[in-house]
Order: sequence, then C-alpha cells, then structure tokens
Amino acid sequence: MLRIDRRLIAHFDWPLLLCVLVLLGAGLTTVLSATHGPSHSASPLAVRQLIFALGGLAAMVAALCFDYRWLERYGYVPYAAALLLLVLTAAIGTSGGGARRWIPIGPFMLQPSEFAKLALIVALARYLHRQTGEGPLSLRAVGVPLLLFAPVALLILKQPDLGTAVAIGLTVGVILLIGGMQLRLVVLVAAIVGPALPFVWTHLKPYQQRRVLTFIDPQADPLGAGYHIIQSKIAIGSGLLHGKGFMQGTQNQLNFLPEQHTDFIFAVFAEEWGFLGSAALLGAYVVLLLRCIVVASRARDAFGTLLAFGLSAGIFCQVFINMAMAMGVLPVVGVTLPFFSYGGSSLLATMIAIGLLMNISMRRFTF
Repeated sequence: MLRIDRRLIAHFDWPLLLCVLVLLGAGLTTVLSATHGPSHSASPLAVRQLIFALGGLAAMVAALCFDYRWLERYGYVPYAAALLLLVLTAAIGTSGGGARRWIPIGPFMLQPSEFAKLALIVALARYLHRQTGEGPLSLRAVGVPLLLFAPVALLILKQPDLGTAVAIGLTVGVILLIGGMQLRLVVLVAAIVGPALPFVWTHLKPYQQRRVLTFIDPQADPLGAGYHIIQSKIAIGSGLLHGKGFMQGTQNQLNFLPEQHTDFIFAVFAEEWGFLGSAALLGAYVVLLLRCIVVASRARDAFGTLLAFGLSAGIFCQVFINMAMAMGVLPVVGVTLPFFSYGGSSLLATMIAIGLLMNISMRRFTF
C-alpha cells in the first residue's frame, strides 16, 4: 500500500506556490491581451498558453514527487539526453525565422535548449557537490564544468540562439561562484575571455552584430534594427504611472510593438499597468527570488543547496536579461520572461525548476 510521509505535506512550500500562481495568472492575462483579435475573444495562442500552463502545473507536481537526491546519483543522464536532443535539433529540427530550434512532436514544437538549461544545472550541481569537501575549486576543477558547458553552448549558438546561450553562461558563472570558485580564477577566466571577444564578434551572425550596434545607438536605424527597442521603450514610457488599462495599450493593440507575446511581453504589461504595475511585478519576482534563496539556504545537503541556487539563477538570469532588453539597458538577444512569454517549452522548463525547488524544500527534514 502506498504510504505518504506526512512530513512532506507539513513542509510543503505554500508561499512559493502562491508566488508562482500569481505570476502565472498575470502572465496568462498578458498573453491574452497581447494576442486577442478584434472580437476581443480569446485567441488560439492564449488558449494554447493556458494548456501549457496546466501542463506546467502537472510537470511541477511530477518534479516534486520523487526524492531529488536521485538526481545526484544519475545527474549525467538528463545531461546526455539533452545533448542528444540538441544534436537532433541541428540534424532534423524545424526552422523558423532564420533559426533551427524546434523538434515537432504532434501538434506541439519542443525547444530542447530550454530543457538543456535544467540538465546542465543538474550535472554541474552533481559534479560540484563531489568537490565541496576538497576546499576551494582549483583551475582543474573549474575546467570540468566548462567542458560540460561548452558543447551545450556551441550547439545552441549553432541554432542560432545567442540569448539562451548568454543566459546559460551567466547561470554557470553563478553556480561556479556558489560552488567555491575563487576570485583569482574569475580574473583569470576574464583575462582569457577578454582577448577572445574580437574573435567572437567576427563569428556572430550579421543580425546579431546589428543588435549590438543598435543597443549602442537605436536611432541609427529606427525603421530597421532599432525598431523593436524604440517601440518597446515607447510602450513602457506611455504607461506612465497607472497604465492605460487591460487591453487598452495602443502600442500593443495597434501592432506597433513587435514580438509582443514573446520577447517583448514586459512592454505590453508595462503599457497596460504603468509604473505601479511594473513595480508590483518586479516586487513579485523579488519575493520569488528571496523564497528561492530561503529554499537553497535551508537545504540539508550541499547537492540540494547547489541545485537550488542553480535553478534560481537560471530563472532570474532570464528575468534580468528580458526586462533589461525591453527597457533598452541590454542588447536585444531574444530571451523569454519566465511565466509571461508565450511558449510551451519555456513555461514547462520553468515549472519543472519550481517543482524541484519545492522538492528540496519539502525534504529538508526527511534525512
């Protein structure tokens, strides 16, 4: 007979769940506003996003039902599976918008790079956990995580998906710092990477180079490469203090704002709910981040701490890059806003990460 440990239910992380549901609800209503037609009825994209959200909740429950320490034992299995999917994407993936990032599965499109982020975090947590008893990370110990990161980053850059590769790179950096990488190694890595930047620049796609140049001067090409960021900044600024109201944003409703239901959905939200609404949204993300840090700090083992910090870093690197991109603080690199941007793979991966965080939180008393 199946028996459930009551301590797991007693220590369920209700604050984390409440925060996620608030963000998920706000994201669904914003997708509805960004995609609705003249009839003001729910668009097919909004209906699909609702299905993705329900699937995400189911995936979250599945991710919290098993003992997360199994991932410490078999942490390289999902990493190998993710690499295989990325190779398959390069070989037989579906192209769209000049990129090959998806594998068709029935009526849905799977984006393996979203799940590769999770698999890499699990693999790094497993490796670093076994190094924590040996003091600060040596240069050799740092080399293994970089070798794990390199094929994932190269396959994602090949698609090309610069934004996801950058987000994963930042996440890896946070995990290494939490795992014990010394500051002198950070300086050494910077000294190695710095001179390589001109080489990286010459291997960027022309549109990626234009995005960086547009970030420096958006007005240089206002109807071309600078159009996205200029319209996004107009939408955010036109929301003023209180916003224009739900489905009343003119930049969104009149289709001035491109990619309004994916990369620039924060601009839709800011135009409709203004500065106060944007501050409330930012506050909700801060509360979620603090809750994730609490989960990581209370984990009963080093693997749980590393995994929780890695998952949290993965989510909040995306939040930071997306919002900074929409406000013109960073170049446009195509990163989704967790819980908000339309897309099943991104939402499912985020909800699995939340499920694993809940898993770690619930089992802190079951050792």
